[in-house]
Amino acid sequence: MGKQETEMLKGTLEGIVLAILAGRSAYGYEITSWLREQGFADIAEGTIYALLVRLEQRGLVDVEKVPSEKGPPRKVYSLNAAGRGYLGDFWRTWSFLADRIEQLRGERE
Repeated sequence: MGKQETEMLKGTLEGIVLAILAGRSAYGYEITSWLREQGFADIAEGTIYALLVRLEQRGLVDVEKVPSEKGPPRKVYSLNAAGRGYLGDFWRTWSFLADRIEQLRGERE
């Protein structure tokens, strides 16, 4: 992953993870695996776990500990009402920025 891609991803990863959780509850490894399948091959598992902790601390996700056959209980994250509101703001901001960037790109080509 190039430096520009890494920097741009940092600004959007929180919204991406919330969007994943809007579709279904998931634990950190599931989210990391899904992101890798979608082409974010270099994403570090630790990055996702740290982000999930921050989302939990900010009250944007609910957490449930679920027993695991392979070790300690898993923390399963789900989007709550505050998280849905934040995700709505994220998508509005994303649309605004994407529209402006596409407009700028069209003016230059």
